[in-house]
Amino acid sequence: MSKIPDFEGLAMFAKVAEERSFAAAARALGVSVATVSRGVSRLEDRLGARLFNRTSRQLALTEFGRGLAERAIQVCLDAEDLESAARELSSRPRGTIRLAVPMAFGLRWVAPILPKFFRMYPDVAVDLHLSDDLVDLVGDGFDAALRIGDLRDSSLVARKLCPVRPVVAAAPAYIARHGEPRHPSELAAHDCLGYAYRARRDVWRFSNHAGEEVIVTPSGPLRVTNVEALIPTVLEGIGIAEFPDFIAAEYLADGRLQAVLKDWTLPEGGLYFLTPTARSRPAKVDALAAFLADHLARPSWANV
Repeated sequence: MSKIPDFEGLAMFAKVAEERSFAAAARALGVSVATVSRGVSRLEDRLGARLFNRTSRQLALTEFGRGLAERAIQVCLDAEDLESAARELSSRPRGTIRLAVPMAFGLRWVAPILPKFFRMYPDVAVDLHLSDDLVDLVGDGFDAALRIGDLRDSSLVARKLCPVRPVVAAAPAYIARHGEPRHPSELAAHDCLGYAYRARRDVWRFSNHAGEEVIVTPSGPLRVTNVEALIPTVLEGIGIAEFPDFIAAEYLADGRLQAVLKDWTLPEGGLYFLTPTARSRPAKVDALAAFLADHLARPSWANV
């Protein structure tokens, strides 16, 4: 005999004892009369005694059954209370979220809005992992991530929050000394600073309305693993660099940087909220997804 109590049989016995009818118990439980009958019979076999005296017209608890009925009913009520409490907990955002975010974006745009999130959800904590490393959400145990790029082929569940547009820019001092490039092919004669973290990012793929495409491999005195590190060198007028618009916007707005090759475009990416699966996603993750979508879907940097 299994050491695990027959909770299903106890629940069916309790309901029949309450309703004084197998048919009424079956309707209340949403199962067939045969299922209830088998459950009660299985429990009787397990306990070694009859729980009901059954006739074609009458159903009555045995003395043994009367001794168990009240306790069985209480067990079922306790189980219902436990399930209700568990559902309430699972539907209320609480607990810790392990969130991976690219470093520059996280520092500029995620960290500043987290205080508002914590005021909205005081029972939620965030373990914020800031790195340009491409983390393995499942293998590294992350609940979610923000990722920038083109994720059409991703196997993860991805929700696009907003577009991210690349901008090629230089300081006015650089342009004054070296001239402004008018065609991507002219970049070969310029110092172009590179983003070396992933090899595919260290190539600039230009296109224009005429359908012309030009691929440029940046070559200059600096390559970095975090694009934010390019800013001081570019501001000093030492080279040209590609930046995402969420970094370039403030420098373009105040004139410290100037966009070049504005008749050409680079492939547009997006900011995505990623989770391993959309099934049974915790309430805390849903709350964070909704919060980030609300605050980042219409980003202020896009107005520059």
